Amino acid sequence: MQRNLTVVTEFFILGFQGSQHLRNTLFLLFLLVYGATICGNLLIITLVSTSRNLHTPMYFFISQLSISDILVTTDIVPNMLHILLANGGKINFIGCISQFYFFDVSEGFECLLLTVMSYDRYVAICNPLRYTSIMTSAYCVKLVAFSWLLSIFVAFIDTLAASKLTFCGPTIIDHFFCDLMPLEEMACSGTFIIQLIVYAQSIPLIIIPTIVIIDCYINIGVTILKIPSNIGRQKAFSTCSSHLTVVSIFYWTLFSIYIFPTKGKSSIISKILSLLYTLFTSLINPIIYSLRNKDIRKAVQEKNLKYKLNKIR
Repeated sequence: MQRNLTVVTEFFILGFQGSQHLRNTLFLLFLLVYGATICGNLLIITLVSTSRNLHTPMYFFISQLSISDILVTTDIVPNMLHILLANGGKINFIGCISQFYFFDVSEGFECLLLTVMSYDRYVAICNPLRYTSIMTSAYCVKLVAFSWLLSIFVAFIDTLAASKLTFCGPTIIDHFFCDLMPLEEMACSGTFIIQLIVYAQSIPLIIIPTIVIIDCYINIGVTILKIPSNIGRQKAFSTCSSHLTVVSIFYWTLFSIYIFPTKGKSSIISKILSLLYTLFTSLINPIIYSLRNKDIRKAVQEKNLKYKLNKIR
């Protein structure tokens, strides 16, 4: 017996359900975080592009990370704020699929970029004499371009597979944006193929990058321990501590959502974890790289000094 299926044209996103006071509080919090995220990442992009002392591979990669953070937050937060005010909101099928695509692109790129940044720190600490000859400007651009292209390709395959899902019954997404897992839960068609695609693509985007990052930091740790002086060890560790912090936060939340078993997790826990690696990680990145980085602070001071001198003139 064949079931009658209707073509789904829109979904209803629940967002964060609760009292009006709670939703208003969350709205103000997320709006402040979004504004700070955009300003912080734009500041880093501007400083890296205009300050000569920041024209190095590490800061080039940091500026690309800021672009990715702006993309993912802008893709998710504005609609999430609207949903909070309206206590849920509708999104059409094309809008939902488009939101998932841009989210997938930015998250996939960040996985690859953090791996590239780990390799950059590995070369800088473990092979410093050859650093400038290995990490040339052309090579860095190629690494970033490859990361963007691979993430765009993988996201296209994921989005194409998601768009082929068949939905029936209530099309309610118990989340604050269109992610793949809520779409799979609503689907009444088989999800074996899309799960197979996701597992296959996790190899180049998650498994291999994780192995590379761990290997890089094992070698970095061994090299740092061989440095005779405490000052030398501290200086070497400080060059990669910011990146290690960002990697730890990003991958911990990513694995908690997509790799570790999700049975027993409430929707609230899943939403909070999703907030951590989408919204709050994008805020934390520029804070970590600016507050813990002397070059960034120096560039900010130079820009302030130039602004004051121009104002006096």
